[in-house]
Amino acid sequence: MDCIFCKIVNGEIPSYKIYEDDMIMAFLDINPYAPGHTLIIPKEHTLDITTINKETLNHLMDKARDIAKLVNEKLDAPGYTLIQNNGFVQEIKHFHLHIIPKYRKNYELDVKDVYEKITQ
Repeated sequence: MDCIFCKIVNGEIPSYKIYEDDMIMAFLDINPYAPGHTLIIPKEHTLDITTINKETLNHLMDKARDIAKLVNEKLDAPGYTLIQNNGFVQEIKHFHLHIIPKYRKNYELDVKDVYEKITQ
């Protein structure tokens, strides 16, 4: 399978992983909309909201709360947006949830610096 997210799960492509368990993985987006932009994916390949197993979806959403809180506390972001695209607007055809921190003023950090702040 030629899925970039499956390759990240399998360790074939490095990532800035901030959470992992048996079912899901969360890592920083390397082309973020904002510092701390995080992607949460199921480890098992599934296309979108119509195909993801309900147990996996519930677990992913439950952990999204914890991950969003962690990212926002570590980066002092007063808000965040959750986005999950489907169909033709879905750039990578593997279910993924975006957590995009929101800041009151322009905040610039590269992905490596963000990773260090979140994981310390």
